[in-house]
Amino acid sequence: MNHLLAALRDPQSVLQLSPSQWDLLIRQTRHANLLGRLYERLCAAGLEADIPQRPRNHLQSGAIMATQQQYSIRREARLLRDALAPYEIPLILLKGAAYVAGKLPAAQGRLFADIDILVPHERLDAAESALMLTGWQSSVTDAYDQRYYRRWMHELPAMRHIFRGTTLDVHHTILPPTARLKPDARLLIEASVEIPDLPGVRTLALEDLILHSASHLFHEGEPDNLLRDLTDLDLLLQHLGRDDTAWDALLARAGRLQLSGPLGLALRYTESLLNTPIPARIGKQVGNDTTGSAGQRLLDLLYSRMLRPQHPSTADRLTPLARKALYIRAHWLRMPPLLLAYHLAHKAIFPPKLEELPPMDEKKAA
Repeated sequence: MNHLLAALRDPQSVLQLSPSQWDLLIRQTRHANLLGRLYERLCAAGLEADIPQRPRNHLQSGAIMATQQQYSIRREARLLRDALAPYEIPLILLKGAAYVAGKLPAAQGRLFADIDILVPHERLDAAESALMLTGWQSSVTDAYDQRYYRRWMHELPAMRHIFRGTTLDVHHTILPPTARLKPDARLLIEASVEIPDLPGVRTLALEDLILHSASHLFHEGEPDNLLRDLTDLDLLLQHLGRDDTAWDALLARAGRLQLSGPLGLALRYTESLLNTPIPARIGKQVGNDTTGSAGQRLLDLLYSRMLRPQHPSTADRLTPLARKALYIRAHWLRMPPLLLAYHLAHKAIFPPKLEELPPMDEKKAA
């Protein structure tokens, strides 16, 4: 039973839970990295007093950790700004860090492990040098992986600060240059907005934050974080929807950035799984009012299993197959066939050494 999805759709449903069901809800929520967010949602529904003490302790711990991370993110943003400012490189925050800096609803209760930033491609080398001078170093030591990131990916190899331990992803666009979809990063940078109480720190415009979240989720999202990222989109879309005309601007922006496909999937699954209020006219324009093609039905089959807490209680016989299928799909969307074959062959022949694998707590990226 997917107690978490039921609670996210209708917080009042937790009033019917038995002690054993509360225990299962907490386990599912922890697997989905949504303890803090669920607590915020239950409190917003006026249900804080109805949460049993032991489940409340777990939910509150997630919310407290999220609050502490928000303070840390804002501090890191100021330090990153100061590191890049002498070289006149703008600091543009992405994903979770952008939600926190911009004080968006999607920051509520959100847990994440790293900071993502966007810099112009032509300033990438200068940005990396500036960061290295202030204590950041690459966490990728394998020569092939270094070349893989620098030649084919949309970001540098992950960096880690030698003193603070923070992990940083430096992007120059939001999808790999080898991917089938090619959003123009210059348009994203031109439309970025400055944070009023963090001078010199910028984020993508709200429409672009939504499109980036959608493209990340449906092109390269980590299975353990898919439901968390879908709740990000739910909150971002509800925030956008305060202005009815903003929906048309979002669709137009998606078309200009070649991201109409990911946006359509985002609208489809937020509405069907989380009851996100999407105007009917918008749903018709993206085709979400119909069953869809055979390809769409296959995606529904896969995502109906992966947009769940990745906990044994929500799995069925097809869940492992769905996970593998979406992994293959992500690589297929990311690389042309010959490059994909070369990359997979290299990884099969030269698997990473044990000491090169990341620690367990680093597998859940932002």
